[in-house]
Amino acid sequence: MAEKKETKVLERDFTLNEKLAIIQTEFKSKKSRFNSFGKYNFRSAEDILEATKPFLLRLGVSVTVTESIVHSQFNHFPMLCSTASIKDDIDTIQATAIVGIDLEQKGMQMPQKFGSASSYGKKYALGNLFLIDDTQDADHGKAEPETKKTLLTMSDPAFDKAKDFIAKGGSIDTIKKKYELADNVAEALQSL
Repeated sequence: MAEKKETKVLERDFTLNEKLAIIQTEFKSKKSRFNSFGKYNFRSAEDILEATKPFLLRLGVSVTVTESIVHSQFNHFPMLCSTASIKDDIDTIQATAIVGIDLEQKGMQMPQKFGSASSYGKKYALGNLFLIDDTQDADHGKAEPETKKTLLTMSDPAFDKAKDFIAKGGSIDTIKKKYELADNVAEALQSL
C-alpha cells in the first residue's frame, strides 16, 4: 500500500512576500528536458509548476499563469504577455514576460507558433516570479555536460519497461535521456 504523504502547514502566518521568499530560496527544479538540436538541458513551465506544488498547501498559496495578446502600433507581429501570479487570501504578486510570435516561422503550423511562444512566455514569467536563474541554459551559450548512456536493445529487460512507459502515454524523448537506443528499438518504440 502506498504511503500517504502528509503536508505540514506552517505554524505562523507569513505575509505573501515572506511566502514567496520561502519558495524562491527553497525552490528546486531539475532541467529534465533535453534539446537535441542545441544539445542542452532545460526546464519547462510544466517542470516549474510541478516543483511548486509542495509549497502550495504548506504556504496556503496558489500559483497561476494567464496570457493575453499584446497589440502595438510599432510591431508587425503579435506579442504574448504571460503573467505568473502567486496569491494567498489577502494579496497577489505578479511577474510578466513578453514574447513575440513569429508568424513567418517555417516548419510550424499556426497553433504550434502560438504554443511555442506560450510555453516560452510561461517559463520566463514563472522564472521571473520565482527568481529562477537559467544562466546555464543554451540561451546563454553554456550546455550542461551529457552523461554516458547505456545502449537499450530489444533483449534488455528495460525494453519491456520502455514499451509499457510509451503505452501509458510516456515520451520516447524521456527514454532517450537515459538510454541510447538501438535503431530497431527506436523504430519499435515509435510504432507504439
